[in-house]
Amino acid sequence: MTKKQKISSTGLVFFYYLVNNLFHPRGTLRLFAVSFSKKRWYIKCMNVFKGKKITVMGLGLLGGALNDVRYLASKGADLLVTDLKNEKELASSLEKLTEYTNIKYRLGGHNLEDFQNTDMVLQPGNVPLDSPFLLEARKNNIPVYVSESLFAQYAPDVVLAGVTGTRGKTTTTHLLYGILKKAQLNKSSVFLGGNIKNVSTLALLDQVQSGDIVVLELDSWALHGMGDVQRSPQVAVFTTFMPDHLNYYKNNIDLYLADKANIFKFQQEGDVLVVGSEISVMLQKKYGREIKSDVVVARAADVPENWRVQLLGDHNRLNIACAIGAARALSVSDEVIKEIVESFAGVEGRLEFVREYNGVKIYNDTTATTPDATIAGLEALGKEKNIVLIMGGADKMLDMDKLVAKLPVYVKEVVLLSGTGTDKIRENITDVQKSSASTLQDAVLKAVEVAAQGDVILFSPAFASFGMFTNEYDRGEQFNAVVKGLK
Repeated sequence: MTKKQKISSTGLVFFYYLVNNLFHPRGTLRLFAVSFSKKRWYIKCMNVFKGKKITVMGLGLLGGALNDVRYLASKGADLLVTDLKNEKELASSLEKLTEYTNIKYRLGGHNLEDFQNTDMVLQPGNVPLDSPFLLEARKNNIPVYVSESLFAQYAPDVVLAGVTGTRGKTTTTHLLYGILKKAQLNKSSVFLGGNIKNVSTLALLDQVQSGDIVVLELDSWALHGMGDVQRSPQVAVFTTFMPDHLNYYKNNIDLYLADKANIFKFQQEGDVLVVGSEISVMLQKKYGREIKSDVVVARAADVPENWRVQLLGDHNRLNIACAIGAARALSVSDEVIKEIVESFAGVEGRLEFVREYNGVKIYNDTTATTPDATIAGLEALGKEKNIVLIMGGADKMLDMDKLVAKLPVYVKEVVLLSGTGTDKIRENITDVQKSSASTLQDAVLKAVEVAAQGDVILFSPAFASFGMFTNEYDRGEQFNAVVKGLK
């Protein structure tokens, strides 16, 4: 082909993509730049946020919303950031945004007018379902997004691999990401997003290209947003389903499940849904007619016995099986899968081994915010009454009876942290020694005093972190600092 022919061919292809993609299927004007590769054409979304009026509802302190705001500000959006917290409470986040002059703030509360005259609203996941501010936006036909749904709305032709579940989604997500990074499928790049600390899924728009793989950890709030844009990942993983967040869903577990189900509701034929064996029958019975994708049931027993798995507990073998199912769906070889599974030591705050102190092994399971999660930790680590358990925190309206019944089997003493949930459970703990602690450091010292050589100290709260801590990550970091500081 001559140089003139190459230029002509490139121009024709550019014109083809321009005509076919000028208008987004959902009616949003988009412009594209196209560059040639030996293997595929990359279509990258141009700057669609410049000059857009965007209300960001919630800045917070975890970093995800902060990085969303930073990304949108860098793209020239006209931002209004509003938060229930005041300037003093948000100081650490606000300090990182001082360079941007296109951000206005309304802190210490929300105003309805900020949700009436704007192009879109970006919200954190856990805004109440009946929030008058989001209802006001929708009444005015203003689209409401979460970071993941806004990314899905504007991302090029990428492969989404999404993971959800009441328990196991974080471990499964990180393991699957590690496997795909190692596999380097078709030389595609692999990205990690969703409910990941300090990560803005939205900001991945500047990095992804057509054909890349994006692994997303999707909680129920992110999936509520994915339902708004009617998008499900091409490869979806649903690990487990248990009662959780009933304080948010007003004690209606069906609403919680409905949000979770968006992981597969908008899949098409040829997509894949990997389902944990414990919930496969329930999902098939409830949603069978709506599932268009190929279903793979993952079982803990699917993990080959000769694989040298580092993660503890049957619940983690189920997580591994789910990751294996998703990786195989993306054509990863068992050789690569085995290598990463055997080298995977887990994620911080999830049965994380912190240290051994005077013959006592100490584990941080701060992300265990439900009774089922704490039970899984007890079963993974416990022998007969060899665990000193540190637990307690804020109530989530969950039934604790099953956990209380398990305590005498594995636990020699419970050290209780303060909180609304602790107050509800305290009097029900009758068949095991218990004590109370006013601080986390006090709790650790009491546990160390009780534990004998060969015992385990397990920090597995079974409740939310609100009250004593900023969030569950702060809680876990404080615990690790106390434990590592033991003399």
